[in-house]
Amino acid sequence: MRPDDWHLTEDVHDFLARAGDFLRSRPALHTTPLTTTEKLRTLGTEAYRADAPVFGSLERAGEVRAIFYRRTQHGPLSLTPVTPADADALAARLAGLGLVLPLVSAAHDTATAFAEAWQRHTGATPTLSTRIRLYRLGTLTPPEPVPAGRGRRVGEQDREQLFRWHREFAADVREDVTIDADTWADTRFGDKHYTFWETPDGTPVSMAGMTSLVGGMIRVDPVYTPAHVRGRGYAGAVTVEVSRAALAEGAKEVALYADPANSTSNALYRRIGYVPLTDFAVYDFAR
Repeated sequence: MRPDDWHLTEDVHDFLARAGDFLRSRPALHTTPLTTTEKLRTLGTEAYRADAPVFGSLERAGEVRAIFYRRTQHGPLSLTPVTPADADALAARLAGLGLVLPLVSAAHDTATAFAEAWQRHTGATPTLSTRIRLYRLGTLTPPEPVPAGRGRRVGEQDREQLFRWHREFAADVREDVTIDADTWADTRFGDKHYTFWETPDGTPVSMAGMTSLVGGMIRVDPVYTPAHVRGRGYAGAVTVEVSRAALAEGAKEVALYADPANSTSNALYRRIGYVPLTDFAVYDFAR
């Protein structure tokens, strides 16, 4: 496959003019590129403190078949599904430009094909570091019984609670991020909309966030319940609450990610109506 089938640009507006329809054609599968490029489109590169982002679209016969993006000069590469031949062509093109890639994230087979191609073209040894399962909402099915309490949108008075729970969540998923009033806006959590599930006495016991509507899609992210109150149905209740809110806002697709190794959360999401869409893999080239 010819490397020049890939059109590269550093301009997110040019990229979306070419690839926007492709991304919106499968909004659940393209959930992360949709939210990432929308943030860059509306806020500019300061949205992620991005330096020299690069975007690419695989174009043949006037149609976009796949895309990739890298938000920062030394950031990870994210790639939609492609054939091994197309992955090899992209690896050859990026290696020829001298790009440095610490990670690649894509649907499992695509990530594996690109990792192997990158090794061929650069000598970098890939290590499978993370697996993530992507779900899309089918028929929302509230759990029975619903735990006592109610959902409540998070307000300004909840900021310290929100920061604390996100620090705990980040520690649980081994995410290295500083979360406080000064850094909040720069984290991947800062632009989401949050709901608490609270007990009848008004005590918050679980939270879920969701992205803004883009391309007909909203993603639920993150979902967190403190360890000492887990196993009581709060995570299911708050996930249903934000899923309903997403549908009420006009989402045609509602997506979420889960760790496939966490049997509890995966069983929960399936029970309330989420259907597995695909498994993603992240390969590390920096080790």
